[in-house]
Amino acid sequence: MPEHPLRQPKSLNELFLYGLARLTASARLPVVRLCEREHGITRREWRLLSALALGEGITSSALAERSLLDRARTSRAVTSLVAKGLLLRSAAAADRREAVLALTDAGRATYETLLPQVAAINRELLSVLDDGELDALAHALKRLTAQAERMAARP
Repeated sequence: MPEHPLRQPKSLNELFLYGLARLTASARLPVVRLCEREHGITRREWRLLSALALGEGITSSALAERSLLDRARTSRAVTSLVAKGLLLRSAAAADRREAVLALTDAGRATYETLLPQVAAINRELLSVLDDGELDALAHALKRLTAQAERMAARP
């Protein structure tokens, strides 16, 4: 029996990571449109608002780590969110050179408005899968993430 094409890809279209990139590129467009057209923020800014909503009072570096973004892009997005009045940046009590971040009331309102809208996009995307397929997908994502983290940790 021949090896599965995902294990032995013979073209770009058979590469697993390329397939994920195509899925991500297509699936993010509705989120981008929603964020930019209706809320005046980028998808990256939405990601940071969402990550900060999980717990405020963290540094930009910690937010970058939580959001899985690099520090430079996070810093630029934080500056933009502060300018838009969605984030508050204040000096840390322990080290006045370091800034901590918090959502403003407008930032929290944007997050609370956008979350159900993005969740609806998520539901629509996943609507083609039944519960068994969703369980298998969740399990596979967990295992693949663990494997990717092991691979990334290698010297």
